[in-house]
Amino acid sequence: MAAPDAGRAILYALGANLAIAVAKYAAAVATGSGAMLAEAVHSTADCGNQLLLMLGMRRARREPTPDHPLGFGKETYFWSFMVAVLLFSVGGLFSIYEGWHKLVAPEPVARPLLALGVLAFGLVAESFSMWGVLREVAKARAGRSLRTWLRETRNSELVVVLGEDFAALVGLALAFAAVLATWLTDRPAFDAAGSIAVGILLVVVAVALAVQVKSLLVGQGVEPAVREAMVRFIAAQDAVAEVLDVLTLHMGDDVMVAVKARMHPQRDVEALVHAINAIEAALRERFPQVRWVFFEPDIR
Repeated sequence: MAAPDAGRAILYALGANLAIAVAKYAAAVATGSGAMLAEAVHSTADCGNQLLLMLGMRRARREPTPDHPLGFGKETYFWSFMVAVLLFSVGGLFSIYEGWHKLVAPEPVARPLLALGVLAFGLVAESFSMWGVLREVAKARAGRSLRTWLRETRNSELVVVLGEDFAALVGLALAFAAVLATWLTDRPAFDAAGSIAVGILLVVVAVALAVQVKSLLVGQGVEPAVREAMVRFIAAQDAVAEVLDVLTLHMGDDVMVAVKARMHPQRDVEALVHAINAIEAALRERFPQVRWVFFEPDIR
């Protein structure tokens, strides 16, 4: 199966959110709907978030320097965390404020059919974006359930885009229900409640994303199944008598591996060095994500 392409998923989401944001702003001005304005701001924040993710992916590809000997891969985690912060503040808190304002000073929703039409368009466009990201996630899941993948994955970009698309779809559905209820009952309070509900949704999703990305930002090893495969692979090498420890650290898409192993006796130091070099090369070939290997022979 082909490797997941987080960049492609981001482009799907960016194209969909850009089109949706323009339509929502036009409808918000025409209808005066607070829920619609909250959704427009949400889509604008999503566009900015996707641009930040693309910036992070670009900066992460820079070559290592003396000051950053392990490269800049963790930039993707920093920008993913910033996306969660912006989703919380710009999207969530603004939506809650707008809903509260409309609740205190209710205004009728003009042209509700236009608002419903724009929200329906948004649902279709956002569904296309969700289809794109789920297709990339399916490549990364490798047969695991979505819940298991979310718990174990080290791909912050896919997690953030998936979270954004989920929040966008549910938010659109909430806004649609709010505008529809306002139209049918002629009670603007439903529209205000819809805006508050969208804001609470965004805050919850943003906090969940921040918690997920924080682990990677602090420092997290490879997925458990990958580490087990690495241990088995190293233990199967002819020169290795016993694997004592394997430490890993994700640096964006790249991985650092530190190995401590008891080696079979070699004829001299040069033969031991050649054996270690061969193991390191084989490890990189078997696990292409491994960029740095530090191998320490031990006699314990």
